[in-house]
Amino acid sequence: MIKSLANALKLIGKGMNQGKLYIISAPSGAGKTSLVKRLLNEVALLSVSVSHTTRVMREGEKEGGDYFFVNIDDFKKMRMQQDFLEYAQVFDHFYGTAKQNVLDNLHQGVDVILEIDWQGAQQIRTMMPNCQSIFILPPSIEVLQQRLESRGQDSEEIIARRMQDAVIEISHYPEFDYLVVNDNFEQALLELKSVILSHRLTSSRQQSKLSTLLAQLL
Repeated sequence: MIKSLANALKLIGKGMNQGKLYIISAPSGAGKTSLVKRLLNEVALLSVSVSHTTRVMREGEKEGGDYFFVNIDDFKKMRMQQDFLEYAQVFDHFYGTAKQNVLDNLHQGVDVILEIDWQGAQQIRTMMPNCQSIFILPPSIEVLQQRLESRGQDSEEIIARRMQDAVIEISHYPEFDYLVVNDNFEQALLELKSVILSHRLTSSRQQSKLSTLLAQLL
């Protein structure tokens, strides 16, 4: 197990077999969660980091599957112990990415997805500049609102607030490496898969994986 964040980042920076860290962000209602779930089913050696949150569990959610649900005191304790790679306040709740599982997976050659907002993305880029970030856009503001309303999870007041925050979230799109529009779900999924699979074919990752073949060819 990797105990030091600094040592882990050095190992990840040097190793050719290390996994790749991906940040995927989107305004609420853009379809990020559904796309990531399909990605996990269709792409091997890919995991998603389950965040900790202080918000209440929603109907249909599972502890440890969707989030780790903790109270505010436990969250603050983890923050004080520097257990998070990043954390942010979204609406009236806190969200954080626990670092240990992420770093262990990367060290074992597994690609990791972080589903976080632009605030968390900024923190991660500072610590791990080699990560790749993807922003998912809705096809229009009108469609985004329709999706939020059709979920039936939030009151009109919360939906209005989410729409206001969506504009702020979308304004940070230039900070991301890739933009994917989720108009056609299957097309958006294909584009996300293309980003991940193309990075697995880079010389730095293939050199170690194909060492035996390269030795034979040369």
